[in-house]
Amino acid sequence: MQLLKALWALAGAAICCFLIFVIHSQFLKEGQLAAGTCEIVTLDRDSSQPRRTIARQTARCACRKGQIAGTTRARPACVDARIIKTKQWCEMLPCLEGEGCDLLINKSGWTCTQPGGRIKTTTVSYFPFVPPYL
Repeated sequence: MQLLKALWALAGAAICCFLIFVIHSQFLKEGQLAAGTCEIVTLDRDSSQPRRTIARQTARCACRKGQIAGTTRARPACVDARIIKTKQWCEMLPCLEGEGCDLLINKSGWTCTQPGGRIKTTTVSYFPFVPPYL
């Protein structure tokens, strides 16, 4: 009798796990991002000029309410939308550990200064997402 109860409990647990998996896979279909995450879509580098590399990166993010795509520790991330609206870029901690962050004078981006004096400049341009017609 104990074995039968244990088998029924195990079968019930297996069915529950299967249902959770099916429901989760329906909500997170292939190509969709989990809420609060980002991925790099394109990354282009141009090193044709001496002592200068120009990199252009496009990221895709699935941010929660009140957040928007930004940069944290030199990686795409969801950040507080207020930071983007006020262009206080350094508040999203865009630079790597040990680097100093400074706003550009016109607030179009920021610089990250490494301890050795090397400076990385980042300028921001946003392309709002336009959903495809259904």
